[in-house]
Amino acid sequence: MTDPDAKGTPEPDEGSGATPFHFTDKRKVDPDSGTPRVPVQGEDAAGSDAGTPQGGQASDPLEALDFEPSAETAELEKAKADAAEHLDALQRERAAFTNYRNRALRDQEAARTQGTQDVLTALLPVLDDIERAKQHAELSGPMAAIAEKIDATLARFGIERFGAVGEEFDPTVHEALMHRADAEATATTVELVVEPGYRIGEKIVRAARVGVVGPE
Repeated sequence: MTDPDAKGTPEPDEGSGATPFHFTDKRKVDPDSGTPRVPVQGEDAAGSDAGTPQGGQASDPLEALDFEPSAETAELEKAKADAAEHLDALQRERAAFTNYRNRALRDQEAARTQGTQDVLTALLPVLDDIERAKQHAELSGPMAAIAEKIDATLARFGIERFGAVGEEFDPTVHEALMHRADAEATATTVELVVEPGYRIGEKIVRAARVGVVGPE
């Protein structure tokens, strides 16, 4: 016969709704091996369904873990940095080369102009004699043909002869050797060309030496 006063573990009454106690280990690190635990599919790190994405798909179990960048990632970042540095160096070298090329072209053109000017300066006495012969109609036959070839050669090298009777006097391109006043003159003009002027492009090699007439 059962003693009604005997003490023991009470059992839940059938239909009372009580459930036996159940212990859930929610530690993220295995106490024996020391390795991180992977959450069970359908449960979050706390062991519940609160972290399950909508639609019943379990979240990535590795999201909660912290990883150091792999060696491949570090090498890729280093390669990108090296590529950017090399590109910057290449662009600087290209800019330096472009500047050097432009400077070399300018120096080459300046040297060519200076060489032409030196030759022209040396030929000025000969050219002046030819011009005087033209003014006195002393050139004929072969000499006239030679004078025309000289003019064509000068033009090919960019040499221009200037200074003509009737031009308005310009002190930047004319050198007045004589001056005559005229009551009827309204402006100072070239009356006589003693020696024509020569220029290469915009550079005056020699101003035209002239006689001028102007108002009183």
